[in-house]
Amino acid sequence: MTYNKSENSQNTLWPRLDYEEWSDTIETLHMWSQIIGKIRLALTPWTNHSWHLTLYVTPVGLTTSTIHQGTTRFDIEFDFYNHKLNIRTGDGQQREVELKPRTVASFYEEVMDQLQDLGIQIKINELPNEVENPIKFSENTVHKSYDQEAVARFAHVLNQTTEVFTQFRAGFLGKCSPVHFFWGSFDLAVTRFSGRRAPEHPGGIPGLPDWVTREAYSHEVYSCGFWPGGPASPAPTFYAYAYPVPNGLGEAHIDPPQSIWSEDMGEFFLPYEAVRTAADPDKALLSFLDSTYQAVADLAQWNRAELEIPDGFPRAL
Repeated sequence: MTYNKSENSQNTLWPRLDYEEWSDTIETLHMWSQIIGKIRLALTPWTNHSWHLTLYVTPVGLTTSTIHQGTTRFDIEFDFYNHKLNIRTGDGQQREVELKPRTVASFYEEVMDQLQDLGIQIKINELPNEVENPIKFSENTVHKSYDQEAVARFAHVLNQTTEVFTQFRAGFLGKCSPVHFFWGSFDLAVTRFSGRRAPEHPGGIPGLPDWVTREAYSHEVYSCGFWPGGPASPAPTFYAYAYPVPNGLGEAHIDPPQSIWSEDMGEFFLPYEAVRTAADPDKALLSFLDSTYQAVADLAQWNRAELEIPDGFPRAL
């Protein structure tokens, strides 16, 4: 079964995404994405803020982009509409792994077999990152769900979110990340930087070495993203935060009015459902991004005149 737009004719661009309906699939997909992400991680030179390990949104799902191993070049793409993992090499060879209800162990074994068949020899750290009670990929027979329709809707949401995030990203002249997908935390994100050093991050993220976290947050940031939900917060949501958190951020006026400040998390949240059901979902999300960024930049005294750019056009220097 694939995503059928007619089921949601009132809002085909932002489909329903109920966490409770596909929570088991999210957990399985999270583990599958970590396997593919760790393949990219193992073969890609380190890039600042761990940008070398992320996945990228494609029209049908998520990709590693091109990976090099010696003279071999290849990529791996999740196709969430045809429900296949595609492996392609630079000499035209292709392999497929079916996305279906199957254990993480089964998925891991077939991916590694297909890579070996293509002449790609690789070993990865089998222990998942940023999850509680991690299970080695080759031993994980717990996570084995795959809801085709929900996954296709998820792919659609990733594409719509990427479009808005890309528009938001265009208004910044300073250092800014790509719009990319972190398989550790399983979220889509984009990050702006003030250019100033930040105080040392305390670390403490499960399954993530503190030195990685501290390098990621070595400079002041504003970051926003989309998360499909998890056991601790069972609802898809957009988020925005700063490191370090400027004084008074929680009292800032944020649009749209459904936006929520979490004192415990030190972040703003906007429920996905509030965006999906808005009269203009793209505008509602962009308002959330703009207003949270402006609150951070003003309270932290970023040099906005030097960092921002109108309408995405380069200024005369």
